[in-house]
Amino acid sequence: MDSVTQAALGATIGGVVLGRRLGRKAILIGAVLGTLPDLDVALDYGDAVANVTEHRGFSHSLFVLTGLATLLALLCARFAPAKDISLPRWWCFFALILLTHPLLDALTTYGTQLLWPLDLAPAAWPIIFIIDPLYTLPLLLTLGIALISQRVRKACTWGLAITSVYLVVAAGAKLAVEQRLAPVLAEQGLEEAPLLLQPTPFNIVLWRATVIDGDRYYESLISVFDGDRQPRLEPLIRNTELEMFALASQQGQRLTWFTGPFLRYETRQLDGKETLIATDIRLGFPGFHPFNFTLATLEDERWAPLAVSEQLESTRGIQMETLSRLAARAAGNTSALCASDFVAHEWRAERVIYRC
Repeated sequence: MDSVTQAALGATIGGVVLGRRLGRKAILIGAVLGTLPDLDVALDYGDAVANVTEHRGFSHSLFVLTGLATLLALLCARFAPAKDISLPRWWCFFALILLTHPLLDALTTYGTQLLWPLDLAPAAWPIIFIIDPLYTLPLLLTLGIALISQRVRKACTWGLAITSVYLVVAAGAKLAVEQRLAPVLAEQGLEEAPLLLQPTPFNIVLWRATVIDGDRYYESLISVFDGDRQPRLEPLIRNTELEMFALASQQGQRLTWFTGPFLRYETRQLDGKETLIATDIRLGFPGFHPFNFTLATLEDERWAPLAVSEQLESTRGIQMETLSRLAARAAGNTSALCASDFVAHEWRAERVIYRC
């Protein structure tokens, strides 16, 4: 999640746990600690793929953060002026603030290495977009009430309760969309295919489904307000014939570990050289994928892995018109927008099976 949301969540939890005893100080400490794990974005590993895949790594580890919470609790129990706060209460204060940061991140698509340093794929159970005003605003509003009224604990408890209910509703919306999509996947023989279902920007009403099927992948937009309309899939291509050359590099292997099968490949002329590029199709939106990485260049008719990868900027950005069409599609208007309306022609499969 974005830093504002994480700070607000940390501040709210701080107010709930120690607001009655520390008042506004609990909110301030919570806000600072709530953003602490994201300071890893300042680290430069000297490689674009490493920078992306190491983010939400050690600083988001439940092991590391539990250790940090224990250390902070011991220090406060020993040196803090508030001697009436017990060690277990200090530990709950720090642990809840720090641990909820990566757990909330894990509810987005990016991927969070909750069990670092274990070599396990990042956790991602997407039920909320990385920026969701309907989640963040209740936290900010109740924090404002807490600061003005000085009824810190009560106001923060309400904020935490409202946002927790919102996450439950988001999980329910995703389940409903999954149930609506399942017959379509079964009809196409895709029930066992890798599936990523995630909310579209800033809401939990309109969901984007991405299904991997070999060299093809399918995109669909499904709104909870679609009624009985059957979800429709549109096939696109991944160019998997280039995958073996991508996996020849350490960056390509690392990127595959991070994203799973949700990668698309292409070649472009960059600085006079034919360059192999991998795109993370999980993140962004069809036609607006910001995570594109150079992996190899064609040298004497052979692909040579790059020593250092670079991240390429997306050639397009999401315009206000697109966001308005997304809003119309979320309301159930199936003619407003297709999942791949903005995808370049070369990415479409030769034969469109379904159109939105």
